[in-house]
Amino acid sequence: MTKKQSKLIRLTISYLIILTMTAIVLYPLLWVLGSSFNPGNSLNSSQMFPDNPTLKHYQFLFDLERSNYLLWYWNSMKISLMTMIFSVILVSFTAYSFSRYRFVGRKNGLMTFLILQMIPNFAALIAIFVLATRLQLIDTHLGLILFYVGGQIPMSTWLMKGYLDTIPKDLDESARMDGAGHFRIFIQIIMPLAKPIISVVALFAFIAPLGDFIIARILLRSNEQYTLAVGLYDLVAKQFGNSFTTFAAGAVLVSVPIALLFLVFQKYFVSGLTAGGTKG
Repeated sequence: MTKKQSKLIRLTISYLIILTMTAIVLYPLLWVLGSSFNPGNSLNSSQMFPDNPTLKHYQFLFDLERSNYLLWYWNSMKISLMTMIFSVILVSFTAYSFSRYRFVGRKNGLMTFLILQMIPNFAALIAIFVLATRLQLIDTHLGLILFYVGGQIPMSTWLMKGYLDTIPKDLDESARMDGAGHFRIFIQIIMPLAKPIISVVALFAFIAPLGDFIIARILLRSNEQYTLAVGLYDLVAKQFGNSFTTFAAGAVLVSVPIALLFLVFQKYFVSGLTAGGTKG
């Protein structure tokens, strides 16, 4: 076998793997998208490419008299945006402290964060519910935001610390010699250089509340406070009158802000994720 033939075989295998993975990813997405345009309510009779596509499921979701979908959408966007903002702020300060300063308990703190990120949120459901009850955070968006932000800190701190460790400390020392204080160095020098990892942290923090169902289901009680995940669940949880195709239409719309945010941060995403994971 010649070198050219060997290269051709490797290239063919690579493309086959890529095409297979693409098909695995796109197949369920196309089914959900196609189901949202099917005229019926059941997935059993749905088609990936419906013969008579309709927008009635989307019209139902946007009808304020029949559905609270837009209210749930607003609730989810508000919670996700607030979680993203507070997570970026807190993680940035925390990661910078662990990266640039040496203090008592630093190693123990990092080890604690490492252990905490190994424990999934649903493993602490009872503790979360008791804490929310005592703090009167049941059926409030504030409670959800606080728990989501707290859940983002351990993993995101490790990611951002790894990235900040790659930024030369000579920059800090030069700025300090010019009279810059710690806060000015952090805001004007480190943060602009850390845009890639900030984008990663922001994207993760934004997506997490949109994909969570368990904690939101436990803490939220009233229909007006529901997030998209909890609200859409009600569409298919009823014994009678459940509508899987309307659920599919709602799920399609959920992906829009995530896709837009990913496109905005795309140029930073790969470099931030890889750099943040290579050095601790």
